[in-house]
Amino acid sequence: MPFRESGGIIVDMTENPAEGDRIHMEHTIETPAVSGGIRRKAFAAAFPYTIPIFAGFWFLGITYGIYMNVSGFSFWYPMLMGLTIFGGSLEFVAVSMLLGAFAPLQTLIMTLMIQARHLFYGIAMLDKLKGTGWKKPYLIFGLCDETFSINCSAEIPEGVDKGWFMFFVTLLNQIYWVSGAALGGILGSFITFDTKGLDFVMTAMFVVIFLEQWMKEKRHHTAFIGLFASAACLAVFGADSFMIPTMACILVLLTVFRKPIEKAGGLS
Repeated sequence: MPFRESGGIIVDMTENPAEGDRIHMEHTIETPAVSGGIRRKAFAAAFPYTIPIFAGFWFLGITYGIYMNVSGFSFWYPMLMGLTIFGGSLEFVAVSMLLGAFAPLQTLIMTLMIQARHLFYGIAMLDKLKGTGWKKPYLIFGLCDETFSINCSAEIPEGVDKGWFMFFVTLLNQIYWVSGAALGGILGSFITFDTKGLDFVMTAMFVVIFLEQWMKEKRHHTAFIGLFASAACLAVFGADSFMIPTMACILVLLTVFRKPIEKAGGLS
């Protein structure tokens, strides 16, 4: 069976024994050269989208690394946590969990509540993740706020592979975070200024996330749900134990009212 290759396209010139004709068929074969070109093209398209994330992740990552160091942890703690957890706000909270009493159930509940928004990220990305093959598990694992924002809304240029584009967005963002956290952990050993109050960066980060969500929404249904649930649970449970009930209440309310909120444009 005669074949010839042209620019990564395998052309099959086959004799039709019934009619005596030569049938011209083209098969796209992902040869190493073609595969490398696809990856380079996707990387070139994805990288510019991640540049603003680089600035933010490095600042927060370095701050997190320093915070871990002054809390008594070596630099490899934030580095490994960034590699295996990659949870941003959860990693800041994990510092106090590691320093506190052993409470696995409370830690599990807190983790689920803090990262509960990823349930909605995952639902929104179901269609986009179709056809991504072996990259899909990593794309799910690396789905943070910033990565979701890019992969969900970016207009991928024509001719760029969707799976590789999202893969490089995810990978680059994680590299930024992990390298910043590791660098902060190393630099923390040489910090001589007073780091008291550095943990306030976690509070500031949640405020920024809230403001970003407020500005992103056409209507502010989710913000009002969060404010109402927080105020109600604070009044009922008190300042020392209202966090978990608040997160549970927000999760239930968003789940129950998800469709009406979407119809009203509250999640767009």
